[in-house]
Amino acid sequence: ADFLKRNKRSSKAQYNEFLKLNEKKLKGKKELQLGVKYILPSLESVAETKAEPTKTGAKTIKEPLFGKELEQVKVTGSRLKGACFYVVSGHGGPDPGAIGKVDGKQLHEDEYAYDVILRLGRQLMMRGAKVNFIIQDHVDGIRDDQFLQTSRRETCMGSPIPLDQVKRLKQRCEKINALYKKDNKGYRRAVFIHLDSRSERKRIDIFLYHAKGSKKGKMTAESIRTTLEDKYAQHQPNRGFEGTVSRRDLFVLTETNPPSIFFELGNIQNLQDQQRFIRTSNREAMAKWIAEGFVKDYKIQKQIEKNEKDRETKKKKK
Repeated sequence: ADFLKRNKRSSKAQYNEFLKLNEKKLKGKKELQLGVKYILPSLESVAETKAEPTKTGAKTIKEPLFGKELEQVKVTGSRLKGACFYVVSGHGGPDPGAIGKVDGKQLHEDEYAYDVILRLGRQLMMRGAKVNFIIQDHVDGIRDDQFLQTSRRETCMGSPIPLDQVKRLKQRCEKINALYKKDNKGYRRAVFIHLDSRSERKRIDIFLYHAKGSKKGKMTAESIRTTLEDKYAQHQPNRGFEGTVSRRDLFVLTETNPPSIFFELGNIQNLQDQQRFIRTSNREAMAKWIAEGFVKDYKIQKQIEKNEKDRETKKKKK
């Protein structure tokens, strides 16, 4: 533990990852040996976040999609109480999305995007939000493996996912809009998670898209981007963060009714970016940090609504 603290890796998540990375060298022991070189966890591994104070009789929600070990979700706070999310992992079913390689093993975009979306959904639920999982796999659950086994089991809320791109995107947009129609009051956001595919040499940070003309979508994306920037400054002060926010006329952004945010988590072909996906602690870090970005945006939106109501009240009094 002291060795990790000296190297600025002091969280429990980083300690557990250190044990996993050096399992063969440690041989079941937790004492370090002189003259042995050990692999350090990435600095992107998130430090443990403190849960909000829980009240007696805290609500617990069961979500089987997370897997048996994690299906019981304790709501530890109310910072997103009243918020509703429609979360979507890219591709799935017959379409694996982009494919990368590391150590001779394939990385399929749909599997890593799905694991991150489950982790994000769980974090949102813990903060009091209602979460609808549009893409579902009732076998996988949240996985701690570095190399996620691929499958074609994913469905769009129980419906088979078409191979045709337009039909596939239209299907998930229709699911979101149908849910939104029934539950369209308050803070509502659709969230799309993808991994990009570029030249192997191109390293990129998480970047976000919003629909043209969507003021709320843009504001939400900016809130998340600044949160990520702050988190990187805290955990990797010398690294910097170059993630961007821009508008795109993507089908899923233009055809969904709630304000929507589209994430590209990095380049699946780049060796450094791959560490952001294959390391469990990094996938969890992204989920926690993005959730905190939504908390920040939710607070801002609530204040805007309050200010507008106050102005309306003053007008009526006049």
